[in-house]
Amino acid sequence: MRVANADQAAAWNGPEGAHWVEHHDRREDLNDALLDRLLRTAEIGPTDVVLDIGCGTGRTTRRAARQCAQGWAAGVDLSALMLDSARAGAAREGVANVRFHQGDAQVYPFPPGRYDVAISMFGVMFFNDPVAAFANIGRALRPEGRLVFACPGEMTGCDWYTVPMAALNEVVPHSDRPSGMFSLADRRRIVAVLMAAGFSDVVPYPVDAELLIGATAAEAADFYLGSGPVRAFMADHPEIPPAQVRDCLLAAVEPYDLGAGVRLSGRHWIVTARWP
Repeated sequence: MRVANADQAAAWNGPEGAHWVEHHDRREDLNDALLDRLLRTAEIGPTDVVLDIGCGTGRTTRRAARQCAQGWAAGVDLSALMLDSARAGAAREGVANVRFHQGDAQVYPFPPGRYDVAISMFGVMFFNDPVAAFANIGRALRPEGRLVFACPGEMTGCDWYTVPMAALNEVVPHSDRPSGMFSLADRRRIVAVLMAAGFSDVVPYPVDAELLIGATAAEAADFYLGSGPVRAFMADHPEIPPAQVRDCLLAAVEPYDLGAGVRLSGRHWIVTARWP
C-alpha cells in the first residue's frame, strides 16, 4: 500500500483504529443525524457507483450501497482494523454490493472516471496535501461526477470537542495540539482547496447537528477517554492518573445526560462540488 500520510496510517492501524473498532456500535450511531443529511444531499441513484472516502467501519458505505441497489459502493480507508470490521458488518447485514479497499485516498490508484459520486463522513480532513488528495479523488469521478462530504466547522462551535477539552484544561492548563479534524473548518479554505484541486460549483452548507456520544454519562466518559485528543492530553501529562481524567470527563458530560443519551451539538459543513 502506497502511503502519503504516514502518521495517519500509524494512528488508524494502531490505537485510534483499535478505539473505533472497540466502540464501533457507538461510533456508527455517533453521527446519525448528520449522515442522514449527507446521504439525502448526495442523491445516490439506484444504478450509481459510489466511492466512500475514509469509510472506517463501513456504515456510510453500507447505507450508500442500499441506495444504489443496482450499482455498488466501494469504501477506502487506511485502517486494516476498521476495514475488517466493515467487511464483517456487510456480511452480517447481507449487503452484497459493497467492496472495501485499504489505501491512502491521497495516492490510491483509483480507476479513472469510475464513480458517479464520492462521499465522506468526517474522512477528508487529515490529508497532508489536501489539494493533491481531492484531485486524486476527482480523477476517480466520471465527468460531472459529484463530491459530497461532511466535516466539522469551527472548533468553538463544536461542543462535542470543546466540552471535554475545556474540562481537562481546568485540571491543568493545556495547549491543545493542532487537531487535523478542524483542517477544513473555514469555509474559504474549503472552497480554495477544492477549486485548486479542479472541482467546480463548490458549495459548503452549514449544518447544526447533535452527536450521540454515549447512552449514559459513564459510557460517554469512557468513549472520550480512548479518543485521540484525550490520549494526547494524557501523554502530555503522565502525572495525572487516568482515573482522575475519567472523573473529570464524567463530570463534564453528566449535565448532558438527559435520559436519551449524551448528545452534544456542533456546527458542521456539508460540502457539495462537481468534477468538470
